[in-house]
Amino acid sequence: VQLQASGGGLVQAGGSLRLSCKASGINFSISSMNWYRRSPGKERELVSSISAGGATQYADSVKDRFTISRDNARRTLYLQMNSLRPEDTAVYYCYTSSRERGFWGQGTQVTVSS
Repeated sequence: VQLQASGGGLVQAGGSLRLSCKASGINFSISSMNWYRRSPGKERELVSSISAGGATQYADSVKDRFTISRDNARRTLYLQMNSLRPEDTAVYYCYTSSRERGFWGQGTQVTVSS
């Protein structure tokens, strides 16, 4: 299983970024997919999840600013991040599980300047 995350970068507060996570080695269309993030000195945080059927969940800190989506034909997970804040600065990881094993992407750095 490979999860290849991309799309991070440096952006000013109020700006937008779209993260992508390309999956291989799993049956993507039936897999729940997740975005996590880790900021320096903080615990890893679940940012958003999307089920195989498209049901979505968000952390309160990102609700109404971030949108998770998936393209099963492209085997790709997305996270559209709008109205970014300095506190959104973190390494963002995609995560899924299959056959009782968890799989992490390599992470993509998002830095929001004030």
